[in-house]
Amino acid sequence: MKAMILAAGIGSRLKPLTDNTPKALVKVGPYRMLDLTLSYLQKHGVNEFIINVHHLADQIMEYVADKRWQGIKIHLSDETNELMNTGGGLMKASEFLNAEDNFVLMAVDILTDLDLSKMIAAHIQSGALVTLAVKNRQTSRALLFDAKNNLAGWEHSESGMQKLVPGRTFIRGFGFSGIHVIQSSIFDSVVEKGAFSIVDLYLRLAEKHDIKMFDHSDGKWMEFGRAERIKTQAESKDFNYLTKHLGLQE
Repeated sequence: MKAMILAAGIGSRLKPLTDNTPKALVKVGPYRMLDLTLSYLQKHGVNEFIINVHHLADQIMEYVADKRWQGIKIHLSDETNELMNTGGGLMKASEFLNAEDNFVLMAVDILTDLDLSKMIAAHIQSGALVTLAVKNRQTSRALLFDAKNNLAGWEHSESGMQKLVPGRTFIRGFGFSGIHVIQSSIFDSVVEKGAFSIVDLYLRLAEKHDIKMFDHSDGKWMEFGRAERIKTQAESKDFNYLTKHLGLQE
């Protein structure tokens, strides 16, 4: 299976760590974020990747060219001239991803013990257009789901703003975990151009297609989103557990 790793963000919340280093190459303890993500995906049978790059893209290009990961192939989607947002970035890489029935989309700044193989199997069995990994956690931006676990909306708790899917009634909200499993047929339904939000795309498509959730609330999950937390996260029991779970050693 193929995967796209989202690594084009400028990492504004990780400043000053990202002043001279792209987010994907920021270290958490002894490990670069990109290495953690590749190790996780490879553990679950993904062996070919495309990584989008924008901020300090040349460093990622050099790192990928110099680094040798056994048994996998890495391609790059260059967004140096224009940051495409998640939706636009996905469309830019569509030719690569369209070769298989399903693929994985994952943010570069997360670490989890989510059983991706189980999530992929559930996605295929359900026939959903998209399956989104979610967790019952505190978040200001929640994905809302109905009684059949279909996407029904999005909510920003601090502003009270909601975006609801017509015809669906939400009953609960979850924090999104940054992992998607997607049918490649989604590209036939995309009319958006340029840079656009993938959440807005999902909300539009959810009116006619099943976009399911995969709940891993009983597992561990970390997001490396803020510079002031990186050191504490790298020294935590959860980080130690998750890196051991991947079979990594210092």
